[in-house]
Amino acid sequence: MTIQHAAIDQDHTVAHCLEVAERTRQLCHEIISALEAASDGEPSEQVQIERSRQRKQLNALVMQLKSLHRSAIMSSREAKEATGKARQEVDRLHLQLQNLYYEQRHLRGEINACKDFPHKYTSLPLIPEEEFLSQHPEFQQTDPHNLMIARLKNEKVVREELEKQRKELLIKKQALIAENKKRKDDLDSLDEQLKKFIESSRSIQTTFQKDY
Repeated sequence: MTIQHAAIDQDHTVAHCLEVAERTRQLCHEIISALEAASDGEPSEQVQIERSRQRKQLNALVMQLKSLHRSAIMSSREAKEATGKARQEVDRLHLQLQNLYYEQRHLRGEINACKDFPHKYTSLPLIPEEEFLSQHPEFQQTDPHNLMIARLKNEKVVREELEKQRKELLIKKQALIAENKKRKDDLDSLDEQLKKFIESSRSIQTTFQKDY
């Protein structure tokens, strides 16, 4: 039973109970008035019949009041139970709503943190968007998000190619350095040989001069 139905049933029971109580009160008032107006002598048969009818009617109303009182108590208990269940449901929904508000604030904070986070791609020296679109016209109708992904992928390809060229040039540079070192070593060796030859030539020349 919902709280609304319990309240309606309780209101109906209380209204009926008040109605029967009013009828009982009026009947009691009639009985008392009749007793006060009666003479001290033996009442007539008609008066006795009327008193018996009123007594039976009063007993019936009292029994009805007791029944209505029990119904009112039961309706009150049902209304309290329905109210308690409704209060628990309201508390549960309120707690759930508070949790949803907390989760919403948390998610908004995460979203703002993501928006404010200094992503590396924002500082990359990408080629201008117009230049990229002129080189890749197939992305003319692409949305900004996917366009940025395409530009980053293109930048990756370009940088990988540049890195490949850098490594190739580095290998060539190392080969040239090695070749230059070999030539320098050869020249140093030749220079040393020339010095020795000149020294030996001088000794031979001195010998010739002594003989002549």
